[in-house]
Amino acid sequence: MSTTREETMLIDRIKKPFERFMHNEVSGGIILLACTVLALILANSVFGEAYEHFWHNEFTIGFHNGNSITMGIAHWVNDFLMVIFFYVVGLEIKREMMVGELKSPKQAALPIMAALGGMLVPALIFYLYNHHTDGVGGWGIPMATDIAFALGVLTLMGKRAPLPLKIFLTALAIVDDLGAVLVIAVFYTTNLSLGALGIAGIILVVLFIFNRIGVRSTIPYLIGGLLMWYFFLQSGVHTTISGVLVALVTPSRTKINCNNFIKRIEYHMDKFKTWMDPNKNIMTNQRQQESIQLIELNCKRVMSPGQRNEQKLHPWVTFLILPVFALANAGVRIEGNFIADFTSPVALGVYLGLVIGKPIGITLFSWIAVKTKLAKMPDNTTWMQLIGVACLGGIGFTMSLFVDNLAFPGVHYLEVAKIGILTASLTASIIGLIVLSIARKKA
Repeated sequence: MSTTREETMLIDRIKKPFERFMHNEVSGGIILLACTVLALILANSVFGEAYEHFWHNEFTIGFHNGNSITMGIAHWVNDFLMVIFFYVVGLEIKREMMVGELKSPKQAALPIMAALGGMLVPALIFYLYNHHTDGVGGWGIPMATDIAFALGVLTLMGKRAPLPLKIFLTALAIVDDLGAVLVIAVFYTTNLSLGALGIAGIILVVLFIFNRIGVRSTIPYLIGGLLMWYFFLQSGVHTTISGVLVALVTPSRTKINCNNFIKRIEYHMDKFKTWMDPNKNIMTNQRQQESIQLIELNCKRVMSPGQRNEQKLHPWVTFLILPVFALANAGVRIEGNFIADFTSPVALGVYLGLVIGKPIGITLFSWIAVKTKLAKMPDNTTWMQLIGVACLGGIGFTMSLFVDNLAFPGVHYLEVAKIGILTASLTASIIGLIVLSIARKKA
């Protein structure tokens, strides 16, 4: 018996550091950064060709009717795994619009205006640098903010960054993500198939009806989501849009309210105590097990399917999907012509759009919103702190790399833009931390 207890204590001691790491807000950013560095090392090592070849290996999924889908592994990551990421983004957008910072017009005004400025100014800077080149199609690349990376860097400030500032950055990044989704849907869609898009639309309507009549099981939405993904793949509209749309029709209302939940839990807890038998182990006490099952059922009912899905998928997105995406897309070969590539219009447009355009756009539009009384500053927040957060908005990384793949599929500009994205994200992180540190000293 003592040996078993000792083994359990040893296992717990080993597990605790990992559990603490997994629940730390910075952890996702650390793993994402590590995978980015690993991708860069592999791409520029003796394994460079093998690394590139691996992601271009084709993988096929076949169906009984003879149809099949064949794509390179990198495409499976970008066109399938990233749909799950965008589904979670969609759930976050919906939550913020229903109960969060975007619920009321007054609350939403500042992050919406800030995000608008943070999209328009970087796109304009990129356009000014590239309007005379065939790389002008990459204007959407510097518009995005990587919410995971930006929040991870802000969390490094600890208690020195007030909570309202973190909430503002979260809301800003979510509106930014919504803008990126719209840009992808409208401007980076080619060879549109109205037939396939129409079928996807019918499936979406069916899922919406399921929501309205109270279907709360995940399975119908999962099947509908997979079918929508397939028809979006055939339609020419990027598949990630299907993830956002399915999120918007996923039920977000609870089956019981908080007061009913408390009453039911207290009732079943009382029953649990009543049926306690000192001569019986809980594993053989059927009535106590029934109470536990009913408590568990009510715990599910007090959470909406959208909340449950977001909680279940968030760790997978943070610790698997985004790191794999970084491994597949961040590997840039740094060769003798690095300076020439970095100073090219595309790379400079991306770099300056993120490092200069983002903070100028976010700060300017926030200032306009506050001065016109359209919005108010977050509580306990100074303009210097807001400028620091605006600098962190220049961490484009995941979303910028994603738009890069759509804007420049398989052309030289793809790699050139990656150089701009990676260097800009690093620069924006450093500048943001410096500005926030100075702001804290002045506060």
